[in-house]
Amino acid sequence: MDSASTIAKGLRKRQTEAEKRLWRHLKAKQLEGIKFRRQEPIGKYIVDFVSFDKKLVIELDGGQHAGDTRDVARDAWLHSQGFTVLRLWNNDVFENPEGVLEEIRRNVASSPSVSPASSPLVGEDRGEGDEIHPPLTPPIKGGERRYENGAGAG
Repeated sequence: MDSASTIAKGLRKRQTEAEKRLWRHLKAKQLEGIKFRRQEPIGKYIVDFVSFDKKLVIELDGGQHAGDTRDVARDAWLHSQGFTVLRLWNNDVFENPEGVLEEIRRNVASSPSVSPASSPLVGEDRGEGDEIHPPLTPPIKGGERRYENGAGAG
């Protein structure tokens, strides 16, 4: 096990009370069916919570993080890797838990999924290792697609 994984494992055992409370809502796909991991290494950083499917990082901050330049550099690197970083205050987890969950829901809804729906269709250019996913609605004669109201395209 590498050192980042060892450190992350230790952090999972020593969660703050705010992290424990939020984890109760994020674990086991309880929030919008999204899988989150806690205290997860990404590059040289260990993030509080991450959904790799939604490319969303959630960081819980106490007062010690106010104006911390290390957080700015960390967030910039995570953004460069395609992640959205949502920073929330520990106090909000205690005093406004529904507001915190609503903010996470908003970010989940606005984050693109890494899912079959976002994969290229058969015949389109795919990167190496991408899976082929058939269209959700099969084409009908003449190349038109069926729509719920029964009308074709066009």
